[in-house]
Amino acid sequence: MAAPSPSLVAAVLAHSGRLEKEDLGTRIARLSRRVEELKGEVCNMINKKYNEFLPSMQSAEDLVSRVDSLSSNIDLLKSRIENEVQQDLNVAIAEFTELKQQLERDSLVLSVLKQLQKFDTAIKDYSTALLEKKYVAAARHLETARSSLKMLESRKGFELKVLKALGTELTVQTQNMFYHLGEEWRQMVLWKLPPSKEISSAETAMQTELHLRTVPLKEDQVAGPPVASVLQAFAVLGELHTRLKLFGQVLLKYILKPLISYPSLWPRLEEQPDTVVLHFESAEPNLEHPSPMEVFGKITLVLGVLHKHLLSVSLDECGENDKDSTVVLAEMLGDMIWEEVSGCLIQECLVYSIPANSSKLEQYIEVIKSTEEFEKSLKNMGFLKGDATDLLKYARNVNSHFANKKCQDVIVAARKLMTSEIHNTVKITPDSSVAIPKLPDPGAGDHLKMQKASKMLHNELINLENETKVSQHTFSLPTCHISVSVEKLMELAYQTLLEATTSTDQCCIQLFYSVRNIFHLFYDVVPIYHKENLQKLPQLAAIHHNNCMYIAHHLLTLGHQFRYRLTNILYDGAATFVDLVPGFRRLGMECFLAQMRVQKGELLERLSSARNFSNMDNEESYCAANKAARQVLHQLKRLGKVWQDVLPVNIYCKAMGTLLNTALSEIIHRITALEDISTEDADRLHSLCRIMLEEGPLVFTPLLEENKNKKYQEEVPVYVQKWMMFKELMIILQANLQDIVDRWAEGKGPLAAEFSPSEVKSLIRALFQNTERRAAALAKIK
Repeated sequence: MAAPSPSLVAAVLAHSGRLEKEDLGTRIARLSRRVEELKGEVCNMINKKYNEFLPSMQSAEDLVSRVDSLSSNIDLLKSRIENEVQQDLNVAIAEFTELKQQLERDSLVLSVLKQLQKFDTAIKDYSTALLEKKYVAAARHLETARSSLKMLESRKGFELKVLKALGTELTVQTQNMFYHLGEEWRQMVLWKLPPSKEISSAETAMQTELHLRTVPLKEDQVAGPPVASVLQAFAVLGELHTRLKLFGQVLLKYILKPLISYPSLWPRLEEQPDTVVLHFESAEPNLEHPSPMEVFGKITLVLGVLHKHLLSVSLDECGENDKDSTVVLAEMLGDMIWEEVSGCLIQECLVYSIPANSSKLEQYIEVIKSTEEFEKSLKNMGFLKGDATDLLKYARNVNSHFANKKCQDVIVAARKLMTSEIHNTVKITPDSSVAIPKLPDPGAGDHLKMQKASKMLHNELINLENETKVSQHTFSLPTCHISVSVEKLMELAYQTLLEATTSTDQCCIQLFYSVRNIFHLFYDVVPIYHKENLQKLPQLAAIHHNNCMYIAHHLLTLGHQFRYRLTNILYDGAATFVDLVPGFRRLGMECFLAQMRVQKGELLERLSSARNFSNMDNEESYCAANKAARQVLHQLKRLGKVWQDVLPVNIYCKAMGTLLNTALSEIIHRITALEDISTEDADRLHSLCRIMLEEGPLVFTPLLEENKNKKYQEEVPVYVQKWMMFKELMIILQANLQDIVDRWAEGKGPLAAEFSPSEVKSLIRALFQNTERRAAALAKIK
């Protein structure tokens, strides 16, 4: 295709340029017209807004001119008020204030005058009523005067000298009123008390008399019954509570408490024409502590007399807000004294009525019924109100109190046994058993438990029937002596557990744990209480050891014996004493081992005076060694006698064997440590050793029958570890070199079984001089 010519291209471009220039001009013209249009619209809008704003501006200018005018008027008025009206107003205020103060003063004076008049009238009316023995009216007039005086005294800034005189007058008249009321009260209630302030015996209490007036005096008949009149007057004056409280304290101290504490006292009534006299009579008591029924009867009689002749009165007592509330004197007195009376009844009466064993618990129902009747009678007389009191709750809770009392008695009895003398002993043999009644047959509730136990036991017997039978005494405690108190202690434990089997569940649990507490108490009390004797006296240490082992022996099976007869709560593994066994065994062993250490120390101390068994050719040294050996034997023989028939035979032999072994070990150690032993020294050492060898077995006397002790004296090597070593030492002291070599037998002879090569060589060097024969002998010891 051929390319366009340049002229054509130039023509096209020129045409395009012209077209663009024409379009731009058109656009500018159009924009100019639009700008002119907008200018016209803006001018129109501005003219419109200006036309609208102009009236508002003129209105605002008018308003400003009016405000300025009003402000000028206000300033003018303010000026006139400050200059003219304010002066008149200040004068009026001053006059008003003065008149108001004058009114207040006049009102106060009028009020004071009214109260003074009221006080004066009340005092006059009081005096008139008192002369006529109208005590209630007189008391009310006194209270009116008192309230008037209080109101006068409360006026602050208005004090009258006469108020002090009025107060004194009111106090005098009040005390005068109390005096007359007191005289009336003493005529109604007359006490004749013993000279002693404390009631220390029934004889002292018998001097008490209470006189109650039963008919009103003729002078008092105008004012009504004297009791109600006098007591109502006390109530109006606010003195009734104090007066009745004092009466209640005297009643408690001189009548009610003696009746509860002394069974021989009985209340007696003596009726006279216008008086009832309450006094005591003495009778021989049947029991050390009175029965609750008797005490309740005595208390009811006394309170019944008081209710009939003194306290069956209802009074109007003025309360805090001047509101009268009706009170019954019997109820008021009961509120004051009942807590102390019930506490005394519990501590002095009901406590002692609790049965000592569970078989008598059913009889205690009578006590509960009598307590209910006693409280019911007191409620009928008005002395009590509401539900059951602590007294009845205590009586009804007899099961808990029985358990507590039983547990307390058991612990007290156990502690008494623990603090008694240990040296009073009884002999225990494998056939011995604790003296307790036969356990009862299990009840219906225990049938299942016993059935399970029987099945288990049957299976065990089947498994063991082909085994070798053991002696019936295999698991018995060996023959020994224990304290009588410990035997009684175990009997107490068995008896208490037996009591638990017939008690309620709660009581059963308490009794069971009381038995456990017995053994805890023994563990804590006995080692401390008898500490000094256990340290000083070997026999008591041995007895204490036996006591602990005896208790541990019984604790192994004690729980199992009662397991199926105790409550279900204890049946599931809790009824056991096995956990206490290691502690008791350790307690006995520690005490006895401590005594063994003391005896070992004394033996070594005696041997320390033997001068190391050296220089036996010196007479003085030989005598000292001989004396030490004799003292050791004497101590061992004394211990043998002290422990004879007390410790079990095996423990006795082990103990004596240990002590004799200690002595022999010390002698062997001292002799083998010598560096030079002459022939004379060897002979004398041999003679000392022969004394120990011959007399040592004689300290083994575990039994009282001498002919039976020979067996144990022949078994000394069994209990004395160094016995054969000691015999070999004696042989060496008298042997020659060849004998020593022969007994050594190349390390296989009896000498080699007891001594080491170095010890034998040391002895040979000490006994023999340095020769070729000694050198040859030493060479063979290896």
